[in-house]
Amino acid sequence: MDEKLRVEPLGPSHDRSRFESGVEPLDRYFRTQAGQDARKNMAAPFVLLLPDQTIAGYYTLSSTSLQLAELPEQTARKLPRYPLVPATLLGRLAVDRRHQGKGYGRFLLADALYRSARSEIASFAVIVDAKDDNAHRFYERESFLPFPDQPMKLFRPMTDIRRLFN
Repeated sequence: MDEKLRVEPLGPSHDRSRFESGVEPLDRYFRTQAGQDARKNMAAPFVLLLPDQTIAGYYTLSSTSLQLAELPEQTARKLPRYPLVPATLLGRLAVDRRHQGKGYGRFLLADALYRSARSEIASFAVIVDAKDDNAHRFYERESFLPFPDQPMKLFRPMTDIRRLFN
């Protein structure tokens, strides 16, 4: 992988018009909504830039919470009995189809997990909602665990994520 890649917050100078992952809802969001979400503090979009400033991929992070009862019993029993558990939502992650198969998805995920672990805001886990079976398999390979009653929703505990970067 090229060492001149960089991930940075989405800004007005980034050209999103040519981005095409092949997943229409992710493409439409990135082209039309991501900038507004950033300005309104609804999500923090980050872009993977190639040396020529082309956007190879993106992801979004935001804070969320989940019901304690949503977690697997074995996980929930180790937590305080608060009704809501703070978490970080990895809301979207996509790689431009011209750059798929180069490891950029894992690169973006690692960056998102690193930023999440580095945050000073309390968060029990990073949560994802897999859009399809391919995304589900991708997150499972990256050690995300499914929620018992929502198999397409997965999580990875922050204690596990922090161990990756220590």
